[in-house]
Amino acid sequence: MTTHADQILVLGATGKTGRRLVRRLRAAGEAVRAASRSAEVGFDWFRPDTWGPALEGASAVYLVAPDDPAPVHDFVKQAVASGVGRFVALSGRGIEHVTDDFGQGMVAAERAVRESGVEWTIIQPNNFDQNFDEDLWREPLRAGRLALPIGDVPEPFVDAEDVAEVAAALLTRDGHAGRVYELSGPRGLTFAEAAGTIARAAGRRIEYVELTPEEYRGELLAAGYPEDAVRMLGALFAVHRAGHTAEVADGVRQVLGREPAAFEAYAARAAAGGAWS
Repeated sequence: MTTHADQILVLGATGKTGRRLVRRLRAAGEAVRAASRSAEVGFDWFRPDTWGPALEGASAVYLVAPDDPAPVHDFVKQAVASGVGRFVALSGRGIEHVTDDFGQGMVAAERAVRESGVEWTIIQPNNFDQNFDEDLWREPLRAGRLALPIGDVPEPFVDAEDVAEVAAALLTRDGHAGRVYELSGPRGLTFAEAAGTIARAAGRRIEYVELTPEEYRGELLAAGYPEDAVRMLGALFAVHRAGHTAEVADGVRQVLGREPAAFEAYAARAAAGGAWS
Protein backbone atom coordinates (compact mmCIF):
# COMPACT_ATOMS: atom_id res chain seq x y z
CA MET A 1 0.00 0.00 0.00
CA THR A 2 1.34 3.41 -0.99
CA THR A 3 0.42 5.92 1.72
CA HIS A 4 0.23 9.63 1.00
CA ALA A 5 -1.33 11.01 4.15
CA ASP A 6 0.63 12.05 7.19
CA GLN A 7 -2.76 11.90 8.85
CA ILE A 8 -6.16 11.13 7.37
CA LEU A 9 -9.03 13.27 8.60
CA VAL A 10 -12.28 11.30 8.61
CA LEU A 11 -15.36 13.50 8.88
CA GLY A 12 -18.58 11.91 10.06
CA ALA A 13 -16.41 9.50 12.02
CA THR A 14 -19.31 8.23 14.12
CA GLY A 15 -21.56 7.63 11.11
CA LYS A 16 -22.29 4.48 9.13
CA THR A 17 -19.31 4.69 6.79
CA GLY A 18 -17.06 6.89 8.90
CA ARG A 19 -16.71 4.63 11.91
CA ARG A 20 -16.08 1.62 9.68
CA LEU A 21 -13.48 3.58 7.73
CA VAL A 22 -11.67 4.67 10.90
CA ARG A 23 -11.50 1.07 12.05
CA ARG A 24 -10.11 -0.15 8.72
CA LEU A 25 -7.52 2.58 8.40
CA ARG A 26 -6.21 2.08 11.92
CA ALA A 27 -6.05 -1.67 11.44
CA ALA A 28 -3.85 -0.96 8.41
CA GLY A 29 -1.53 1.22 10.50
CA GLU A 30 -2.67 4.59 9.17
CA ALA A 31 -2.70 7.71 11.36
CA VAL A 32 -6.33 8.82 11.56
CA ARG A 33 -8.07 11.87 12.98
CA ALA A 34 -11.65 10.74 13.70
CA ALA A 35 -13.80 13.86 13.65
CA SER A 36 -17.41 14.74 14.38
CA ARG A 37 -19.31 16.66 17.03
CA SER A 38 -19.07 13.61 19.32
CA ALA A 39 -15.82 11.97 18.17
CA GLU A 40 -12.33 12.22 19.64
CA VAL A 41 -11.56 15.20 17.37
CA GLY A 42 -14.27 17.83 17.72
CA PHE A 43 -15.68 19.07 14.44
CA ASP A 44 -18.81 21.05 13.65
CA TRP A 45 -19.60 22.22 10.13
CA PHE A 46 -21.26 25.32 11.54
CA ARG A 47 -18.43 26.25 13.90
CA PRO A 48 -15.52 27.22 11.65
CA ASP A 49 -13.32 27.58 14.71
CA THR A 50 -13.30 23.76 14.90
CA TRP A 51 -12.02 23.33 11.34
CA GLY A 52 -8.40 24.35 11.86
CA PRO A 53 -7.74 22.06 14.83
CA ALA A 54 -9.36 19.14 13.00
CA LEU A 55 -7.26 19.76 9.88
CA GLU A 56 -3.96 20.06 11.74
CA GLY A 57 -1.51 17.52 10.31
CA ALA A 58 -3.97 16.12 7.78
CA SER A 59 -3.07 15.68 4.14
CA ALA A 60 -6.12 13.62 3.12
CA VAL A 61 -9.80 14.05 4.01
CA TYR A 62 -12.82 11.78 3.86
CA LEU A 63 -15.47 14.39 3.18
CA VAL A 64 -19.00 13.72 4.43
CA ALA A 65 -20.95 16.91 3.81
CA PRO A 66 -23.85 18.22 5.90
CA ASP A 67 -27.33 18.54 4.42
CA ASP A 68 -26.89 22.31 4.31
CA PRO A 69 -24.37 23.08 1.56
CA ALA A 70 -23.43 26.52 2.89
CA PRO A 71 -20.12 25.73 4.66
CA VAL A 72 -18.74 23.11 2.27
CA HIS A 73 -16.83 25.29 -0.19
CA ASP A 74 -15.14 27.36 2.53
CA PHE A 75 -14.09 24.22 4.40
CA VAL A 76 -12.53 22.66 1.32
CA LYS A 77 -10.69 25.91 0.55
CA GLN A 78 -9.32 26.03 4.12
CA ALA A 79 -8.36 22.36 3.98
CA VAL A 80 -6.28 22.88 0.83
CA ALA A 81 -4.62 25.94 2.36
CA SER A 82 -3.71 23.87 5.42
CA GLY A 83 -1.97 21.18 3.35
CA VAL A 84 -4.66 18.68 2.32
CA GLY A 85 -3.77 17.20 -1.05
CA ARG A 86 -6.41 14.49 -1.43
CA PHE A 87 -10.16 14.33 -0.90
CA VAL A 88 -12.50 11.37 -1.04
CA ALA A 89 -16.03 12.76 -1.08
CA LEU A 90 -19.08 10.69 -0.15
CA SER A 91 -21.99 11.45 -2.46
CA GLY A 92 -24.87 9.31 -3.72
CA ARG A 93 -26.01 7.59 -6.90
CA GLY A 94 -28.43 9.62 -8.96
CA ILE A 95 -27.33 12.83 -7.27
CA GLU A 96 -27.48 14.65 -10.62
CA HIS A 97 -31.24 14.02 -10.70
CA VAL A 98 -32.18 15.31 -7.25
CA THR A 99 -34.27 18.40 -6.51
CA ASP A 100 -33.38 21.13 -4.05
CA ASP A 101 -35.16 19.14 -1.32
CA PHE A 102 -32.47 16.46 -1.11
CA GLY A 103 -28.72 16.02 -1.32
CA GLN A 104 -27.57 19.60 -1.79
CA GLY A 105 -24.69 19.11 0.64
CA MET A 106 -23.42 16.21 -1.48
CA VAL A 107 -23.83 18.27 -4.64
CA ALA A 108 -21.76 21.04 -3.04
CA ALA A 109 -19.10 18.55 -1.92
CA GLU A 110 -18.72 17.16 -5.43
CA ARG A 111 -18.36 20.65 -6.86
CA ALA A 112 -15.97 21.83 -4.16
CA VAL A 113 -13.51 18.96 -4.48
CA ARG A 114 -13.58 19.13 -8.29
CA GLU A 115 -12.63 22.82 -8.04
CA SER A 116 -10.10 22.33 -5.23
CA GLY A 117 -6.98 22.06 -7.38
CA VAL A 118 -5.79 18.92 -5.56
CA GLU A 119 -6.47 15.19 -5.97
CA TRP A 120 -10.07 14.13 -5.53
CA THR A 121 -12.21 11.04 -5.92
CA ILE A 122 -15.98 10.83 -5.51
CA ILE A 123 -17.93 7.78 -4.40
CA GLN A 124 -21.64 7.50 -5.18
CA PRO A 125 -23.19 4.55 -3.34
CA ASN A 126 -26.69 3.16 -3.50
CA ASN A 127 -28.80 2.93 -0.35
CA PHE A 128 -26.82 1.22 2.40
CA ASP A 129 -27.86 -2.21 3.63
CA GLN A 130 -27.45 -0.72 7.09
CA ASN A 131 -30.37 1.67 6.56
CA PHE A 132 -32.46 -1.38 7.49
CA ASP A 133 -30.88 -1.92 10.91
CA GLU A 134 -29.15 1.32 11.92
CA ASP A 135 -31.32 4.04 10.50
CA LEU A 136 -34.50 4.77 8.57
CA TRP A 137 -36.21 1.42 8.41
CA ARG A 138 -35.13 -0.36 11.59
CA GLU A 139 -38.11 0.55 13.74
CA PRO A 140 -40.74 -0.15 11.05
CA LEU A 141 -39.16 -3.57 10.50
CA ARG A 142 -39.14 -4.26 14.24
CA ALA A 143 -42.83 -3.32 14.28
CA GLY A 144 -43.46 -5.77 11.43
CA ARG A 145 -44.53 -3.28 8.76
CA LEU A 146 -42.41 -1.49 6.16
CA ALA A 147 -44.48 0.96 4.08
CA LEU A 148 -42.82 2.93 1.26
CA PRO A 149 -43.64 4.60 -2.09
CA ILE A 150 -41.29 2.69 -4.39
CA GLY A 151 -43.20 -0.03 -6.25
CA ASP A 152 -41.26 -2.76 -7.99
CA VAL A 153 -38.24 -0.66 -8.97
CA PRO A 154 -35.16 -2.61 -7.82
CA GLU A 155 -32.40 -1.19 -5.64
CA PRO A 156 -28.95 -2.85 -5.51
CA PHE A 157 -28.35 -2.03 -1.84
CA VAL A 158 -24.68 -1.77 -0.89
CA ASP A 159 -23.01 -2.85 2.35
CA ALA A 160 -21.48 0.07 4.27
CA GLU A 161 -18.51 -2.21 4.97
CA ASP A 162 -17.80 -2.28 1.23
CA VAL A 163 -18.15 1.50 1.00
CA ALA A 164 -15.66 1.93 3.86
CA GLU A 165 -13.19 -0.49 2.28
CA VAL A 166 -13.41 1.38 -1.02
CA ALA A 167 -12.88 4.72 0.73
CA ALA A 168 -9.84 3.35 2.58
CA ALA A 169 -8.29 2.25 -0.71
CA LEU A 170 -8.96 5.60 -2.38
CA LEU A 171 -7.45 7.53 0.53
CA THR A 172 -4.25 5.49 0.64
CA ARG A 173 -3.50 4.27 -2.89
CA ASP A 174 -2.53 5.92 -6.16
CA GLY A 175 -4.39 5.74 -9.44
CA HIS A 176 -7.85 7.03 -8.54
CA ALA A 177 -7.55 10.82 -8.83
CA GLY A 178 -10.29 12.50 -10.82
CA ARG A 179 -12.52 9.42 -10.80
CA VAL A 180 -16.16 8.94 -9.82
CA TYR A 181 -17.09 5.46 -8.62
CA GLU A 182 -20.69 4.30 -8.36
CA LEU A 183 -20.99 1.63 -5.65
CA SER A 184 -23.77 -0.94 -5.44
CA GLY A 185 -24.43 -4.44 -4.27
CA PRO A 186 -24.26 -7.45 -6.61
CA ARG A 187 -27.94 -7.47 -7.64
CA GLY A 188 -31.09 -5.42 -7.41
CA LEU A 189 -33.86 -6.19 -4.94
CA THR A 190 -37.24 -4.56 -4.62
CA PHE A 191 -37.97 -3.21 -1.17
CA ALA A 192 -40.59 -5.95 -0.83
CA GLU A 193 -37.91 -8.57 -1.61
CA ALA A 194 -35.52 -6.94 0.85
CA ALA A 195 -38.18 -7.01 3.57
CA GLY A 196 -38.83 -10.68 2.79
CA THR A 197 -35.12 -11.48 3.01
CA ILE A 198 -34.93 -9.76 6.40
CA ALA A 199 -38.06 -11.56 7.62
CA ARG A 200 -36.55 -14.93 6.77
CA ALA A 201 -33.23 -14.06 8.37
CA ALA A 202 -34.94 -12.79 11.52
CA GLY A 203 -37.43 -15.66 11.65
CA ARG A 204 -40.44 -13.40 11.95
CA ARG A 205 -43.30 -11.96 9.92
CA ILE A 206 -42.70 -8.58 8.26
CA GLU A 207 -45.29 -7.03 5.95
CA TYR A 208 -44.33 -4.78 3.06
CA VAL A 209 -46.97 -2.19 2.12
CA GLU A 210 -46.85 -0.09 -1.03
CA LEU A 211 -47.90 3.54 -0.52
CA THR A 212 -48.52 6.39 -2.91
CA PRO A 213 -46.19 9.37 -2.42
CA GLU A 214 -49.11 11.25 -0.85
CA GLU A 215 -49.86 8.41 1.57
CA TYR A 216 -46.18 8.17 2.51
CA ARG A 217 -46.05 11.89 3.20
CA GLY A 218 -49.13 11.59 5.41
CA GLU A 219 -47.68 8.69 7.41
CA LEU A 220 -44.42 10.54 7.99
CA LEU A 221 -46.17 13.68 9.18
CA ALA A 222 -48.43 11.63 11.44
CA ALA A 223 -45.33 9.98 12.92
CA GLY A 224 -43.93 13.40 13.84
CA TYR A 225 -41.32 13.86 11.11
CA PRO A 226 -40.52 17.55 10.48
CA GLU A 227 -41.58 19.02 7.16
CA ASP A 228 -37.99 19.33 5.89
CA ALA A 229 -37.34 15.63 6.50
CA VAL A 230 -40.60 14.68 4.81
CA ARG A 231 -39.67 16.65 1.70
CA MET A 232 -36.18 15.13 1.72
CA LEU A 233 -37.47 11.56 1.88
CA GLY A 234 -40.07 12.28 -0.77
CA ALA A 235 -37.39 13.60 -3.10
CA LEU A 236 -35.17 10.58 -2.40
CA PHE A 237 -37.88 8.12 -3.34
CA ALA A 238 -38.75 10.11 -6.45
CA VAL A 239 -35.20 9.50 -7.69
CA HIS A 240 -35.56 5.78 -6.95
CA ARG A 241 -38.96 5.50 -8.65
CA ALA A 242 -37.49 7.06 -11.77
CA GLY A 243 -35.00 4.18 -11.95
CA HIS A 244 -31.87 6.32 -11.68
CA THR A 245 -30.31 3.98 -9.10
CA ALA A 246 -31.77 0.66 -10.26
CA GLU A 247 -28.89 -0.78 -12.27
CA VAL A 248 -25.98 -2.65 -10.69
CA ALA A 249 -22.76 -0.61 -10.63
CA ASP A 250 -19.23 -2.03 -10.72
CA GLY A 251 -17.33 0.47 -8.57
CA VAL A 252 -16.60 -2.01 -5.78
CA ARG A 253 -15.06 -4.43 -8.25
CA GLN A 254 -13.10 -1.68 -10.00
CA VAL A 255 -11.48 -0.49 -6.77
CA LEU A 256 -11.20 -3.69 -4.73
CA GLY A 257 -10.97 -6.36 -7.44
CA ARG A 258 -13.82 -8.41 -5.98
CA GLU A 259 -17.58 -8.57 -6.05
CA PRO A 260 -19.57 -6.62 -3.45
CA ALA A 261 -21.18 -8.35 -0.48
CA ALA A 262 -24.63 -9.85 -0.95
CA PHE A 263 -27.68 -8.43 0.83
CA GLU A 264 -28.48 -11.91 2.16
CA ALA A 265 -25.14 -12.06 3.97
CA TYR A 266 -25.78 -8.67 5.54
CA ALA A 267 -29.30 -9.68 6.64
CA ALA A 268 -28.05 -12.89 8.23
CA ARG A 269 -25.32 -11.01 10.11
CA ALA A 270 -27.64 -8.26 11.32
CA ALA A 271 -30.35 -10.73 12.37
CA ALA A 272 -27.81 -12.77 14.33
CA GLY A 273 -26.93 -9.59 16.19
CA GLY A 274 -30.56 -9.03 17.16
CA ALA A 275 -31.22 -6.05 14.87
CA TRP A 276 -34.92 -6.84 14.37
CA SER A 277 -35.70 -8.93 17.46
